[in-house]
Amino acid sequence: MAPRSCALCNDARAILKRPKSGQQICKECFFYVFETEVHNTITQAALFNPGDRVAIGASGGKDSTVLAHVMKTLNDRYQYGLELFLLSIDEGITGYRDDSLETVKRNQQQYDMPLKILSYDELYGWTMDAIVSQVGKKNNCTFCGVFRRQALDRGAAVLAVDHIVTGHNADDIAETVLMNIMRGDIARLGRCTMICTQGEDTIKRSKPFKYAYEKEIVMYAYFKKLDYFSTECIYSPDAYRGHARAFLKDLEAARPSAIIDIIHSGEAFEIKEEVKATQKAQQTCKRCGYMSSNELCKACTLLEGLERGMAGAAITEHARKRLDAEGPAPTNLRTIPLFQLPPGPRAAVSITLEAAP
Repeated sequence: MAPRSCALCNDARAILKRPKSGQQICKECFFYVFETEVHNTITQAALFNPGDRVAIGASGGKDSTVLAHVMKTLNDRYQYGLELFLLSIDEGITGYRDDSLETVKRNQQQYDMPLKILSYDELYGWTMDAIVSQVGKKNNCTFCGVFRRQALDRGAAVLAVDHIVTGHNADDIAETVLMNIMRGDIARLGRCTMICTQGEDTIKRSKPFKYAYEKEIVMYAYFKKLDYFSTECIYSPDAYRGHARAFLKDLEAARPSAIIDIIHSGEAFEIKEEVKATQKAQQTCKRCGYMSSNELCKACTLLEGLERGMAGAAITEHARKRLDAEGPAPTNLRTIPLFQLPPGPRAAVSITLEAAP
């Protein structure tokens, strides 16, 4: 059988089949359509303003490495006018994060972007290795997720950026929709598919890869020969997300469009007004100044539990009651530094960039 020609240019030999569309295309056309789809996602959502300072959440993995490469490429090609930075969080996981950060440092040189690394140890006084030694591997992802989110905002505040972009892809978002359905988490179900989020007390955050399939990100990194770290977190095999991921992969094998279909289903969900009325209003944590729906934010509650030897206090109601029964927190308790947003306007009118054909 003669080699099949590219379905887009009808000239070069097709060397890959897109998982997203099934098209058989050549390498150069794949690069172009992948980058163009991300550009169109950015422009249709009007994510950036010319002159924005944008921090790319960089872990050294495939998603963040491809995101850094594509953001630099599109910023140059379409003249977004962005000032790009790399922002990495060191969770303190020996044999995993220390190695991946070496990849990030190489990316800094390859893409010529300033790099800021902020560690859990520096911010919270705890590493994930120390946390896991106390709580085990069952609930460790709860601590890491809460601490990481706040650490990103704090690192971005140090860089005085306007915007954080993360490498969350279509698979990640579809998994989150499934997880929220399985947990009955109505509040998160209403916002987990949003491409961009921002509160009054947080820095704008968005997902340019919202509609990019994980398999295509891997293919892009492979054919571009990008330098990335491919080892999975050593503490994640028992994470609840793994069950949603396995289910999603089975759905994708039977119907490749399932990933995008689930995202669109999530986008179509609308929370009833009576449900919204029962949700807690956002306020400021009285201890660290970060946004919270309670007097203490989740990070401060988790940290207090760790410091007082009751790490489950923010995870289960029973453990929380035990902590409350112990009385008020000691005055010498280690706390998180006060959170302050960088100076300047937090909400600007977006300027629509021209979409690619």
